Amino acid sequence: MKLSAAHTVRAGYIGYLTQAITINFAPLLFITFENTYNISLGKISLLIAISFLTQLAADIFWAKFSDRLNPRAGAILAHVLAVLGMTGFAYLPDLLPSPYLGLMLSVMLAAVGGGIIEVLISPIVEACPTEEKSSAMSLLHSFYSWGLAGVVLLSTLFFSLVGIEHWRILSCLWAIVPAVGAIAFCVVPIYTLETAAEDGDVPAPTLWRSGSFWIFFLMMFCAGAAEQAMGQWASSFAESGLGVSKTLGDLLGPCLFAILMGTARVVYGRSGGRIDLRRFIVVSSILCIVSYLLAALSPYPLLSLAGCALCGLSVGILWPGTYSLASARLPYGGVRMFALLAMAGDIGCLAGPTAAGWIAEACGNNMKVSFLISILFPALILFMCYLGFRRKSR
Repeated sequence: MKLSAAHTVRAGYIGYLTQAITINFAPLLFITFENTYNISLGKISLLIAISFLTQLAADIFWAKFSDRLNPRAGAILAHVLAVLGMTGFAYLPDLLPSPYLGLMLSVMLAAVGGGIIEVLISPIVEACPTEEKSSAMSLLHSFYSWGLAGVVLLSTLFFSLVGIEHWRILSCLWAIVPAVGAIAFCVVPIYTLETAAEDGDVPAPTLWRSGSFWIFFLMMFCAGAAEQAMGQWASSFAESGLGVSKTLGDLLGPCLFAILMGTARVVYGRSGGRIDLRRFIVVSSILCIVSYLLAALSPYPLLSLAGCALCGLSVGILWPGTYSLASARLPYGGVRMFALLAMAGDIGCLAGPTAAGWIAEACGNNMKVSFLISILFPALILFMCYLGFRRKSR
């Protein structure tokens, strides 16, 4: 059977499922890590920082050497590292002298895989000969959301039926997904962005001198921060801050967050370009502010959880939408532009949840204060959109 671009896109879907697993499995176990290994909330926050710093390093490496590195080999390597990281959770904390060192090494292995996936998969799918590139990009990123929802739902089911004390077995089961992805990228056709194929990737200084690029760079930073400040802490917030059970908190918090985030991406992806992307981002940013306010200020636990879930709907389009706007405005950017924007997003993914954890610890483990301050990120996206509208009108 001859494989086509459709198979490449489907392999990309597996890639984003893998990224969702590597980023979101560990946060479901933050309280378990704290109790099992006697790890403080501050050190747990450091695990988030290590994860996204490692992804950031992968982004920087690929941005610098994108002309010399083979995308197929990179995609296979990314999935293999994700397998090693997920299986590492099962044995490294008990094998190494310090359990925290084992968790940290597992997080780093998985994060390198996730970082390479973030840099490579989007331009690989963007290069596929398909119509409505922005819709295809939104659908691709929706699989991160479905992966997040699947991680929460299936992990919750596993914890309920088998017991949370057997979480090491589950980490190995989740490693099956990136194993399938590694095999898929061995055989699917790999396409190259036209600009990169003809002229080579544009030098980074050329992008740095573009005012439009800086707008997209800052939008990606804020998109990552707004998404992960809620995504990484919703489970712990529900469990310890709202006093609901772990099962109910995970289902009504991060799970519904993921489902609504994926819904927003599918709605735009299926619109065929009929929805104005810039205005969609503006409305989503306003809704993000409202959702953080609801989570932080509501006196009722269920309404706070509704705010967590609504945040997923609001941030859904921010990351893939910024990719699509940048690709349309700066078509000469090539893989290097995607790598630099991924780097910006990962800096935001690092800054948002890490700052949220530190602020919460400084305020007596009060996540509501962190969520209130996180309103800054969607507010900055609104400002960047305003600057972008002004530049286009000129």
